[in-house]
Amino acid sequence: MEENRGCQWSVVRSVLAILQWWAFNVTVIIMNKWIFQKVDFKFPLTVSCVHFVCSALGAYLVIKVLKLKPLIEVDPEDRWRRIFPMSFVFCINIVLGNVSLRYIPVSFMQTIKSFTPATTVFLQWLVWRKYFDWRIWLSLVPIVGGILLTSVTELSFNVFGFCAALFGCLATSTKTILAESLLHGYKFDSINTVYYMAPFATMILAVPALLLEGAGVIVWFQTHQAIGSAMFIIVTSGILAFCLNFSIFYVIHSTTAVTFNVAGNLKVAVAVMVSWLIFKNPIPALNAVGCAITLLGCTFYGYVRHSLSQQPGTPRTPRTPRTPRSLMEMLPLVNDKVDKVDKA
Repeated sequence: MEENRGCQWSVVRSVLAILQWWAFNVTVIIMNKWIFQKVDFKFPLTVSCVHFVCSALGAYLVIKVLKLKPLIEVDPEDRWRRIFPMSFVFCINIVLGNVSLRYIPVSFMQTIKSFTPATTVFLQWLVWRKYFDWRIWLSLVPIVGGILLTSVTELSFNVFGFCAALFGCLATSTKTILAESLLHGYKFDSINTVYYMAPFATMILAVPALLLEGAGVIVWFQTHQAIGSAMFIIVTSGILAFCLNFSIFYVIHSTTAVTFNVAGNLKVAVAVMVSWLIFKNPIPALNAVGCAITLLGCTFYGYVRHSLSQQPGTPRTPRTPRTPRSLMEMLPLVNDKVDKVDKA
């Protein structure tokens, strides 16, 4: 009886985790698009900087003040050698996502973001020389085909927005790969990751945002009629962006890898539907078909990856990819040094 109740609670917890993840993710995307389109605050670097500031303050509050999560200590040397490069890529990823939202519809942007598995596999194969089963490559075909079909049939196609979203996929893939390579030895959760990365990202982005958008922001403040409500929306989007990181941590620990993959693809469908209801951007039939093919391809890719991971006889490379014969491998982790001394 207790086992049944425990199983039921586990299912309920997984569903609640997925729903709150969807809610935060879709809300942040819609609010950012609203900021650029309705509030007429067309400054993606500044919006990204606000998000980083809110995330840094939120992570500090959770870890240092409320003590909801224990702080993972990182040596100052590792912060600059390991976390700073990650923060730089993290910063590029967020900025490109906001830039793409500035120029293309949410539906198109979310479909392109689904291209991330393909860019991750390609980068790991090209740079890290990682082996992939032929079924992995096969699963990428519908993803690539769906993206091509969606791009060709997109009525609001914008080259700059498309390139920003595509390079955002590359930045996301690079961040994922570097996380495995640079942060080995540290069992980071999403909150500690934000705690260390957000201040670096703010520092990296503050000067470009000031130089490139500072004058425009000042003019916007002088000419916009509803400053109070507009600033409330902008700051709220930053707070929700931090909450999104917390929700990702919760959903990962409440679901399986397969469930997380499927839920992520369904989340894209939900974001596309909600954005269409709010912004009424036209979605041709072939465009919708391309989006569906891409999401099915992503689901198939996740299924193949999970199936291969369950086969002990399948040739695999180590979880941490080999760094490309560069100075990366020569950068020692302080924790690694301590571990070696303790083992000795």
